[in-house]
Amino acid sequence: MSNRDTIFALSSAPGRSGVAVVRISGPQSGSVIDAMTGPRPAPRNAVYRAIRDVSMNAVIDRGIVIWFPGPASFTGEDCAELHIHGGRAVIDRLLTSLGRISGLRLAEAGEFATRAFHAGKIDLAEAEGIADLIDAETEAQRLQALRQADGALSEIYEGWRKELITAGSLVEAAIDFSDEADVSSKAVSNATEIVEKLTGEITEHLDDGRRGEILRDGFRVVLAGPVNAGKSSFLNWLADRDAAIVSSEPGTTRDVIEVKLDLDGLPVIVSDTAGFRDAEGIVEREGIRRSLQQISTADLVIWIKPLGCHSEVPVDQPERCLVVNSKADLANGSFQTIAPGSDIVMAISVVSGAGLETLRQEIIDVASARIGSVESPALTQTRHRHLLESCLEQLTAFLSQEPSETELRAEDLRQAANALGRITGRVDVEDLLDQIFGRFCIGK
Repeated sequence: MSNRDTIFALSSAPGRSGVAVVRISGPQSGSVIDAMTGPRPAPRNAVYRAIRDVSMNAVIDRGIVIWFPGPASFTGEDCAELHIHGGRAVIDRLLTSLGRISGLRLAEAGEFATRAFHAGKIDLAEAEGIADLIDAETEAQRLQALRQADGALSEIYEGWRKELITAGSLVEAAIDFSDEADVSSKAVSNATEIVEKLTGEITEHLDDGRRGEILRDGFRVVLAGPVNAGKSSFLNWLADRDAAIVSSEPGTTRDVIEVKLDLDGLPVIVSDTAGFRDAEGIVEREGIRRSLQQISTADLVIWIKPLGCHSEVPVDQPERCLVVNSKADLANGSFQTIAPGSDIVMAISVVSGAGLETLRQEIIDVASARIGSVESPALTQTRHRHLLESCLEQLTAFLSQEPSETELRAEDLRQAANALGRITGRVDVEDLLDQIFGRFCIGK
């Protein structure tokens, strides 16, 4: 590690700000702080210093300097942070000054976190949690990402992996004592008990309705229905802005319009789609095709139709659909709460405001039920799901194939344990590093 380059980068958000943070990590961090701000402050103490351009012996800014000697730092190396005023000129001058120092270079995307992983400060699942925490836009997303960054998922997966290693050692013992039938049989039997237990737990973990992934990526709501039903008006009301063009002309919405919302801490992505009718134009027909595509992948479809209009809902799973009568100000509508898949229809009016809050709350209730409690760890990454499915496949092979073929059954367990190990980075991770840490910003 001492032979590595010393890296630096802006770790706060780019652009103009009150305070900007520049992070430095590597073997030269201490000498850089000595030269630019000296003398070096006591570890983990924030001190106010003039920060100088060494090449010109000129003050760049006055700010806070913090020194983190390794291994008690995020990366496990000697690290430092410079907290300066967040003007573009100040940031550019400091980064330019650091770049002129021999042995220093600008960090690549995710390089600080990569070094933390190699130093054993975080595992891969925790690193993905940190990335999600940076990207979190709602309170529920923050809580889920924080739990993963703190190791909640890693604890589960590592626990399963240790149990698999135990089961594997029992099968290996059966191979070693194959000439003693009683010992061999007992070892395989004990291993089978462990595998049966783990198979149930992993199956239950996978069969969660993708609630963690939905929370991470957003609960997708599609507004669909006939033309001129008021879909765009409802979207604008939900978003509290003019996100979509509203017109009395049929077929105004031709393409999908997406708006990301924070509804009571839940990430909800609402899509306004082209209205359904027998369209003659190529563009409008394409819009309807895209509407059908959005409906097929939505977590919830809100089918909005004018009060008194009879239209067929193109949803193959009624439990994913809410039917809503719009323009209720033009007639006496029924304003009642409904449940997905119900035959009861509610009525709304964007003009009078009737039923709008009820429908908004219904969206929140459906999203909350689908996502479940954010306190219990949930699968958040497609990568994790694929590796758990691979692990489960190997466990199923162990239980279903001939137990007397102990060498093959030992290989089943080895492959299963490796699949779990790849989630946290315990084994064979080089091909995963670019994929995971490439998501991070430069200063992380």
